[in-house]
Amino acid sequence: MKIKLISKILLMVLTIISISFASCNKDETVNNPNDTIPEIPGYTLVWNDEFDGQYINPNKWSWEINGDGGGNNELQYYTGSPTNSFIDNGKLIIRAIKENYNGKEYTSARLRTLDKGDWLYGRIEVSAKVPTGRGTWPAIWMLSTDWSYGGWPESGEIDIMEHVGYDPNVIHGSVHTLKYNHTIGTQKSATLNIPNATTTFHKYAIEWFADHIDFYIDNYKYFTFTNENKGWEYWPFDKQFHLILNLAVGGNWGGVQGIDVNAFPAQMEVDYVRVYKKD
Repeated sequence: MKIKLISKILLMVLTIISISFASCNKDETVNNPNDTIPEIPGYTLVWNDEFDGQYINPNKWSWEINGDGGGNNELQYYTGSPTNSFIDNGKLIIRAIKENYNGKEYTSARLRTLDKGDWLYGRIEVSAKVPTGRGTWPAIWMLSTDWSYGGWPESGEIDIMEHVGYDPNVIHGSVHTLKYNHTIGTQKSATLNIPNATTTFHKYAIEWFADHIDFYIDNYKYFTFTNENKGWEYWPFDKQFHLILNLAVGGNWGGVQGIDVNAFPAQMEVDYVRVYKKD
């Protein structure tokens, strides 16, 4: 009688454990963010960050810490402080704050994927909401990983998205090369009017090929930069590049109409970053 009772108890315990394991496995599958990422025909997802964790993933991002002004006389000091960059409710927040720090009047953050995410060609897509306020200058952009052709602008720059606070409804996409850059008045760029850029998330993306780069906002192509086959001076985009997310303050472009100090703290929010390779 005792043996039968013990057997029944053991069977009940094993059943409960089995149900518990099944429930855990089911929950893990549902909560896996990759299950909700839409497929793009002709592409395979190779790198992404959905910002679903508690902290910024140091295996995917590193912080640039300096007060160099980004080469544009910007006013912020980029820090690694959690007050300037953090995860909140599934979003990456990059926040610019008006505060004195190391000789600067503002702090902010600049994150990059250097040596953690470096790509040659593919689709790079970022869902983001840009800040409001005169003097803000957020950007989603790419630089050469190896600088094979030299410093800037020789090795190139790809600006997937730039926005300046004094022109709140306009999004800019552009490239910089030795022959095409703003310092000599030859920069290749385009703009698109997005009336709710500061209140709604939009998908900013490029599709990068050996012979051209297409620029998209919400899957609408508004700009194409073409490889003219004139050499690296015109097209240095045959090397690996990495991604940068930052929020600058002021500077040669962002501060051209001054800075509204009442706009700070200001922040750019990023819902996800996804990188696809062409099949």
